[in-house]
Amino acid sequence: MSVLGERLKQARLESGLSQEQLGLRAGIEVESASARMNRYERGTRVPGVELMEKVGNVLNLPLAYFYAASEDEARLLVMFHRMSSKDKVNLLQFAERLMTP
Repeated sequence: MSVLGERLKQARLESGLSQEQLGLRAGIEVESASARMNRYERGTRVPGVELMEKVGNVLNLPLAYFYAASEDEARLLVMFHRMSSKDKVNLLQFAERLMTP
């Protein structure tokens, strides 16, 4: 299974949605929603970026989460995505201080 497929499946299960429900909410036709989502999760097909943006919107996840190179990076992306604007600014300022020699 691909990283994208693993993350997609994990996020879908955590949301409590079936493959068909997620596919329908992301705009896939009813006739193929379940089958297409199954193929994406198994890694036998690769969804386009536009569809993954829609899936991310349904699951409240940033597009980059599905493609992140490491689990730590993926976790940070999710946390940052779900933070308030004020918390994002504070985190970025903190990170900049950490990076300043």
